[in-house]
Amino acid sequence: MAYPEYEIIGESIQREMTEKSIPSLAVAAARDGEITWEKAFGWSNRELRVPATVHTPYSLASISKPITTTGLMILAERGLLDLDAPINNYLGSAKIKAVFGDADKATIRSIANHTSGLPLHYQFFYADEPYSRPSMDETIRRYGNLVRAPGERVQYSNLGFGILDYLIVRLSEKSYRDFMREEVFQPLGMFQSSVDLTPQLEANQAVRYGADGVPYPFYDFDHPGGSAIYASAHDLVRFGLLHAGCLMSDMRQILKPETLVAMRTPVNGPDEPYLFGVGWRCEVDTDGVQVISHSGGMGGVSTALLIAPEQHVSVTALANFGCNLPHRVAEEMLAYLLPDVGKRRSEARERRKEEEAAKPPYKWEPVEEIIGEWIGTVQVYDRELPLTITVKPYGDVHVKLDNQLTALVNEPKFRDGNFVGIFVGDLDVEDVNRRPHRLHLDLKWRGEEMTGCAIAVTHIERGEGGASGRRMGNALSFPCRLQR
Repeated sequence: MAYPEYEIIGESIQREMTEKSIPSLAVAAARDGEITWEKAFGWSNRELRVPATVHTPYSLASISKPITTTGLMILAERGLLDLDAPINNYLGSAKIKAVFGDADKATIRSIANHTSGLPLHYQFFYADEPYSRPSMDETIRRYGNLVRAPGERVQYSNLGFGILDYLIVRLSEKSYRDFMREEVFQPLGMFQSSVDLTPQLEANQAVRYGADGVPYPFYDFDHPGGSAIYASAHDLVRFGLLHAGCLMSDMRQILKPETLVAMRTPVNGPDEPYLFGVGWRCEVDTDGVQVISHSGGMGGVSTALLIAPEQHVSVTALANFGCNLPHRVAEEMLAYLLPDVGKRRSEARERRKEEEAAKPPYKWEPVEEIIGEWIGTVQVYDRELPLTITVKPYGDVHVKLDNQLTALVNEPKFRDGNFVGIFVGDLDVEDVNRRPHRLHLDLKWRGEEMTGCAIAVTHIERGEGGASGRRMGNALSFPCRLQR
């Protein structure tokens, strides 16, 4: 069957890559168990003049998440775990702790759909630096704190997926890499896929490039289950076919149909901005057609995967550069294969843009509920630092951390019972002090108490970056509890 529209998409890809100096892009589309288009553009390695191909392994970033949960569900089918049991039932000496709420309600499912109460978290480790990733037990001891009650809100958390890959290791008694290779990649014919880079794949990888055209040094994370998988476009569209319910002839069914349905069934409330199933973002359009998806973005990576399960369609686009091109191309391929679905998705995006543009600019006005002095602590590893927040009736918000000078809270906001703001302070923590940072408050007002966290978010000055100095930021969260 001929698909001439793909050539038009390919021409637009070439134009945008030239205009924005994007090193490479690899795409693939499949329907009804057949790959209908796959093509690569540009260079996977500019310095060595290696052209990208549909079999070039790309860093996937967060598309790793639904791949990890696919492995997790294999263990669930074997009776080795219960999705609705507390995650702590399956951990070792280090357990998740609840700053607010009940840790026993932090289930495996709630971690997989970002409603467990774990906070914002990402942390990178570079090959040319003396810092190395700690054990997962140590990461859990430092950062495994529920700062919201399980089920209270959706908070995207990489840390949760680092814990899920750790669960795979503990229950399978194999390394995360070996389990995923043996139980997911090989049965699905994903032979250019791996957790991190194997020596065999390293020479063919799509090198991750920064905006200045310089390769990033190799980097690692303390949440591999959320970020560490590499795959080619050819492999990833095959993975999508598993979840689209129509395998190619050389693929083996690794999950039952009812398990695949469970993975794309969201359990968080309909009013949430994002609905997550077990690792998947789940959307249903006005005609009741479901599209499940995930995207990925970090230094030198931009990726997109869209699947329409009932229509047996899977499309993906992968770039080794931070840009929007993979997301646009994936939507165009989906719209070509499913015009009505694509039209409704486009209309929904336009509505969201119009609604966002119509919102009045946010104006900070302190409200009676939080005016006054709040006294408490920030929990940093095994010690507590005194913290005082003073909300003035005229609008200023002051914060005093430990014995440091009083600081002004910038960009304060109070909405729907949530108080946020940014200030300059020092938590005196080695992980945090590796990068220039600001402290972001994320607190929930609970009458006479506010609970939540202070997040050390790397602050990057405009224009910063060179071949050796460029680094992505970290976001490390520490629990707070304050009383009026």
